[in-house]
Amino acid sequence: MTELVDDEALQRSADEPIAIPGAVQPHGVLLAVSEPGLDVVVASANAEALFGRPVRALGELLDDDAAARVREGLAGDLAEINPVRLTVAGTEVDLVLHRRDGLLLTEWEPVAGAEQAGAAWHRRLPSVLQRLSAATTLEELGATLARDVRDVTGFDRVMVYRFDAAWNGEVIAEDRREDLEPFLGLRYPASDIPAQARELYTTNWLRLIPDAGYRPVPLEPAVDPRTGRPLDLSGAMLRSVSPVHLEYLANMGVVSSMSVSLIDRGKLWGLISCHHYAGPHRPSYADRTAAEFLGRTASLLLRTTVAADEQEGVVDVAQRAAELAAAIGRTPRALGAALTEQAVTLLDLVPASGAALRLGGRLHLLGSTPPADRVPGLVGALLDADVTAVDSVARVVPDAADLAGTASGVLAVPVGGGDFLAWFRPETLREVTWGGNPHAGKVEQTDAGPRLSPRRSFAAWSETVRGTSRPWREHEVAAARSLASHLVAATLNRSEEDNRLAGALQRTLLLEELPKVPGVALAARYLPSAEDVVGGDWYDLVPLPGGTVAVVLGDVAGHGLAAAAVTAQLRHALRAHLLRAEGPAAALGMLNEVTGALLPGEMATVVVAELDPGNGDVVVASAGHLPVLHAHADGAEFVLGGRGPALGVLDAPAYEQTRLTMAGDDRLLLFSDGLVERLPGGLQEGLDALQAVVAEGPAGAEALLDAVLAALAPPGTDDVTLLAVART
Repeated sequence: MTELVDDEALQRSADEPIAIPGAVQPHGVLLAVSEPGLDVVVASANAEALFGRPVRALGELLDDDAAARVREGLAGDLAEINPVRLTVAGTEVDLVLHRRDGLLLTEWEPVAGAEQAGAAWHRRLPSVLQRLSAATTLEELGATLARDVRDVTGFDRVMVYRFDAAWNGEVIAEDRREDLEPFLGLRYPASDIPAQARELYTTNWLRLIPDAGYRPVPLEPAVDPRTGRPLDLSGAMLRSVSPVHLEYLANMGVVSSMSVSLIDRGKLWGLISCHHYAGPHRPSYADRTAAEFLGRTASLLLRTTVAADEQEGVVDVAQRAAELAAAIGRTPRALGAALTEQAVTLLDLVPASGAALRLGGRLHLLGSTPPADRVPGLVGALLDADVTAVDSVARVVPDAADLAGTASGVLAVPVGGGDFLAWFRPETLREVTWGGNPHAGKVEQTDAGPRLSPRRSFAAWSETVRGTSRPWREHEVAAARSLASHLVAATLNRSEEDNRLAGALQRTLLLEELPKVPGVALAARYLPSAEDVVGGDWYDLVPLPGGTVAVVLGDVAGHGLAAAAVTAQLRHALRAHLLRAEGPAAALGMLNEVTGALLPGEMATVVVAELDPGNGDVVVASAGHLPVLHAHADGAEFVLGGRGPALGVLDAPAYEQTRLTMAGDDRLLLFSDGLVERLPGGLQEGLDALQAVVAEGPAGAEALLDAVLAALAPPGTDDVTLLAVART
């Protein structure tokens, strides 16, 4: 029965309508008004105390100048005019505006009583931002953020609080009054900040409670008379907060609090949590805005800073993944040996104490693993539960709790047909220190039913966590999945294997869809060899800075998967060099250096035509490839300039380039040798026949390729690749 009550209390906590509390905090006044008349629809009960009289419309509060400023601001972005500094009934106030539920919500906060950091701090803002940007680790970023937010807001304690995957929080940085006990390193359970509160933190960057002992000020009327529903205050800075949260603060001895959200790519990552103990504390609107600005800036830096913190091991895993993938490619008929008997094995891919490979129904074990008869069932249960990586396997497979010594953590990926890859980590005993016993919250009975009552002690409380391994990191899971994808392709029979791998590789070498280039018609054809599905031909179209486009066609010596692997490397390297180099000749020179250094013994040809769609100017450079064919009004001729040796032949050849202009119905044709070298008269006959067809061929790029293939009818004993370019 107790568990049922606890569940009901948890559900009530999760369902608490914190976005529509029906009340505001007393340090300001809220008026919800209609537009365009600005008549008051809902008001907080303290409005008359601030304004000295009941208010029926904003016009009663604003002089002509203030009214004009407000109405002018309403026509634009409200965030750009907030706050509007006004004097109302002899009181200087900051007016903050936003829209919700079809109403204009106006919040009036007296300037008097707000603590000011002063202009000196705000003049230092550039140096504060520079310190944040200079942080190279998460520890440095958090420490800088805590210190500077405390400087501008004046709170007794400022903490940077990070959520884990289960929404438990950990204090990763802190700046505090010297006499306060440290909270750095303490953890807080997810129940401290329920889901609906986290949702509000994701949309509202800042929340302030100047005095946690306040009495809520109700809204009058309690519901919007237009809709019959409570007013949505989720975006209001004066929104009253949950009584449970106020009790939580009181139990901590906190009189005033403020939080600023830290959001990484749209997801709540953590909080800047500010506490004050000496009494009520209300930083000025300007100082709160500065703190929010620091939080937003830090949020933008989180991705790169966290990535830098987690960079350790990423390069090593990527290197080993590449080596294992290469081993699979080299020995497609001995995959078990490739992953278990080479210098780099499956166990080396990610940090783990053991690994398992089941391939063709045969199980291979490496390192420290569960017993062989337990491994298939354990991995199968995880995969059936759609779990790839777990650091506490007993939570998913309770029957595996006895395997904690070898397999508290499991990373498992399927490779088809009941086969799999798996890695194992033993439990790591960890001492976790919480801010108070996270299990000590109470359930109180109220007239509305049971509700959670927060724990009363926040003294450091430690527990030893068992049955949990070091967690798996994203790049480790990605590497396992990538290796499995290689293995999936390689376990097929020879015909299926070649076809599947060919498809995967060709998708990296051939464009699924030609890019749309204004003013240019592009067409491409790729005919694989009937003898080898995968060959060395490739083509590419690379949009370049300045509006030009590079049209590329290349051919790596040889056929099969090895040639295609070289092709992929050359294609991607050339793309990078074209973006940086001063023209195609320079890019080919740089690509030749890559070939010599990283692909010794390999040879390839490639031709690049860089076209300016605006004026038709073309720059052509070739590394040993057959010449480009230029069709124009007077016929067709091969572009013989700008030619150099094939890639990988000489150490440092000087590549040259030549220029031409496409006018009117001019077309360019780039092609591989498979199109022309198989005619009875050899290469020259093929070139002559091609020239004749193109000279008389149609003007359109697609039609030209159709005509060429129909006339020359290449026999299919080699790859055939064609690219046509025409101006429109």
